Amino acid sequence: MIAPDARTAVVDLCRGLVDRRLVVGTAGNVSVREGDLLAVSPSGVPYPELTPGTVGVHALDGAPVDAPLPPTSELALHVLAHSRPDARPGEVVLHTHAPASTALSTVVDEVPVTHYYAAFFGGAVRVAPYATFGTDALARAVLRALTDRTAALMANHGAVLIAPGVAGALDRAEYLEYVCDVALRALSTGRPPRTLDGAEIDRVRTALTDYGPGRGGAR
Repeated sequence: MIAPDARTAVVDLCRGLVDRRLVVGTAGNVSVREGDLLAVSPSGVPYPELTPGTVGVHALDGAPVDAPLPPTSELALHVLAHSRPDARPGEVVLHTHAPASTALSTVVDEVPVTHYYAAFFGGAVRVAPYATFGTDALARAVLRALTDRTAALMANHGAVLIAPGVAGALDRAEYLEYVCDVALRALSTGRPPRTLDGAEIDRVRTALTDYGPGRGGAR
């Protein structure tokens, strides 16, 4: 059985998304992997009312193990993200509806690398094609966009990111929103933004190892 701490972490992360204005209402969802089990936020529960006991536990194939309430409509997305070949126990998947990332998802197919913080996510963040929320089609599209990346936007919908653990996961979500906000503002000028190439992002990724989310921030 999954440890109570994993369910508590889901509650704390959900409330943190609200506090940091990365979701509105009951939008967004969270999962934490522990071994071969997932703690997943339930569907439609106001975050102030969420308790560890209402957080569902599911197998890696999505089957309920101890789930008192229906899971988030994006369960398929969480299952696929946690089943990636390089996925590791302890990872966190966060789905947000933050304004800048959502707005940017409506106008680009890939987030321009206007800031070196893109290195936190493996490089340019891709935008998965639109598909109806909660569908397998959406989950598969997002999984493709996550290839060699730890974040993706969902066209006309929001963002998803993978964090290596609970510590720093909310910071990582804020870094993603910042990257999207910078790109959105740059594009709004009507001038082509100056972008960084892959070689520079690789250099920055190495340099940021000790400064990333969960390690005290970044330079």
